[in-house]
Amino acid sequence: MDTIPNPSSDRAGTPAIGAQPDSGSGLAEVWRRPVSSLGPPVVFALLLSLASIVEVFLYIDSAATPGRRTVAIVLNLVVTLAFAFRSWHLSAAAVLATLSTVVLVGFIGVPTVAGVIAELSLLYLVANRGRRRVSAVSGLPFVFLALPIGPAEELPKVILLVLVVFALILGDAQGQRVRAMTERDASRMAMEQSERERVAIEERARIARELHDVVAHHLSMIALQAESASLTTPDLSEEAREKVGAIGATAREALTEMRRLLGVFRTGGDEAPLQPQPGLERLNELLDATRETGTRVTLTLSGRVVLLPQGVDLTAYRIVQEALTNVRRHAEGADVEVELQFTDDLLHLRVRDHGPGLEGGRVLDGHGLHGMRERAAMVGGTLRAGPDPDGGWMVEADLPTSGSR
Repeated sequence: MDTIPNPSSDRAGTPAIGAQPDSGSGLAEVWRRPVSSLGPPVVFALLLSLASIVEVFLYIDSAATPGRRTVAIVLNLVVTLAFAFRSWHLSAAAVLATLSTVVLVGFIGVPTVAGVIAELSLLYLVANRGRRRVSAVSGLPFVFLALPIGPAEELPKVILLVLVVFALILGDAQGQRVRAMTERDASRMAMEQSERERVAIEERARIARELHDVVAHHLSMIALQAESASLTTPDLSEEAREKVGAIGATAREALTEMRRLLGVFRTGGDEAPLQPQPGLERLNELLDATRETGTRVTLTLSGRVVLLPQGVDLTAYRIVQEALTNVRRHAEGADVEVELQFTDDLLHLRVRDHGPGLEGGRVLDGHGLHGMRERAAMVGGTLRAGPDPDGGWMVEADLPTSGSR
């Protein structure tokens, strides 16, 4: 016999027929959902509305003036609930609350404390957002209410005018301050970004000038060997001579184009140095110069030393040089360890100091670190810099020993 399914069990979470729901959790859920969906401004407006109603009942005797209490309640609710709609249209909410407050003060004579708080809050927000026309339109009616100044019963209107003016001035001042700080921060960030870009361009130009000598040397050797091949090998065929000549011409043309490209990076007569670019063969000179400043430097060499490509050799030297410069700048007097580890296809380079690390005011991504990363990436390597787990600061680089990868 087929079993008829229970329709109440088709939907997950739906109680079966006859089951009794948890009344306590159900009521809690009923109250929790609307309360959680209300923002602080709405809750604040509802509390002010409730307080204004209580004040009206305390101030006005319904037996003497039955219609006056109803009008006062309605106008106070308009003022207080307008605060809840400020996120939709602040100017309209402020103008509506101002008109209701003016009617309450000028004709009904029952302004509540809750209504005044809502009105002042709206005027403060309008002035804070820089809407001065709306501020003037909203504040002008209170000036007419307070004039002429004379009888004692007019004192509450004068006090209300003073509070309105104070709220408008305070809101405008705070708004100008925030906007000025925002503009200042935006300007500072733009200047910092421009400075980073300028430094990056200068660093890349410096790297390009240094690598120019390395590449130019190889291209010159290709051109010279191609020319000498046709002279020292008399039994070359005519076709081979043409190909060798084409190789030399191509090398010379590439050298010329590379010099033109380097000229794009030059600035104001900044010429490439007329001396060989340094490499790890001058590392001991660099370490000795650092030791003369009072810094203890130790060098550890491991693995089978291989001849590095000139670009990688220059990059390794510059990374060690910049790392030692950072040590003298941020951790003066700290001991430094320089490690070079050669593997089958990588040179692992590490410069580690025993200084204060980040506590010494060192930045995480300064111009020097950016330049070292640029150099490592240009030869196909990687570079990492950061606090050493044992204290101090560490710079590590992995550079290919067989050229760019």
